[in-house]
Amino acid sequence: MSNFEQFHFDFYQSNYTIDDQEEGCNSYGSNRNLSGSRKTQTGGQPPAGAFAPSDLPLSSQSYTGQILQPTYSPSTLSHLGYADGFDEEPPLLEELGINFEHIWQKTLTVLNPMKPADGSIMNETDLTGPMVFCLALGATLLLAGKVHFGYVYGISAIGCLAIHALLNLMSVSGVSHGCVASVLGYCLLPMVILSSSAVVFSLRGIPGTLLALFIIGWCSLSASKIFTSALAMEGQQLLIAYPCALLYGLFALLTVF
Repeated sequence: MSNFEQFHFDFYQSNYTIDDQEEGCNSYGSNRNLSGSRKTQTGGQPPAGAFAPSDLPLSSQSYTGQILQPTYSPSTLSHLGYADGFDEEPPLLEELGINFEHIWQKTLTVLNPMKPADGSIMNETDLTGPMVFCLALGATLLLAGKVHFGYVYGISAIGCLAIHALLNLMSVSGVSHGCVASVLGYCLLPMVILSSSAVVFSLRGIPGTLLALFIIGWCSLSASKIFTSALAMEGQQLLIAYPCALLYGLFALLTVF
């Protein structure tokens, strides 16, 4: 047992004392203070070969905005193209070519054949009113038990092409397809009145025939008046009214029969 204690003492015996440990800690602290003082002395001035970003703009060095809310200067806005803002943007209906004031004036011109037409307003490719009136004509025919949507749009397309070719032969300046479709579509409004009356009573008789002839004359007179005003074709209104009457006569036949 004594031999084991002697072995244990010899195995853990060392020459390292507490005084040596304190001296080592003091020397480590002095070295750390020395290195810290050197860093303090040399930290204010970078080395000569170090990279110094002196060419950076001032805006990138001093940021005054908030998180997710960057600051913009007038020069940045002008560079991005947003200096004018959205106040000068045209309305959406104007970009689409829809003007309710012009639509109302064209409708009043058609309803009053004796009213002089404004050529500057009528010479537009506005198809909003014509599409509405064609849809209204098909809907009123449907209420009368006649499914003629295909006939309405088919006759309208063929009639627009025929009247366009005729007006280009008769006029000096010429006319576009959109203008012809717009005028013929707006002048279809009296035919909607005829088809609406067909829902209430039958048009297969003398009163219905007289009403249909009156509506055909109304539509053709309005269309010829607008064409002569827009294309400066004075003295040729009757020549234009005749083919228009033939076209609207087809719509009258769909309505009566």
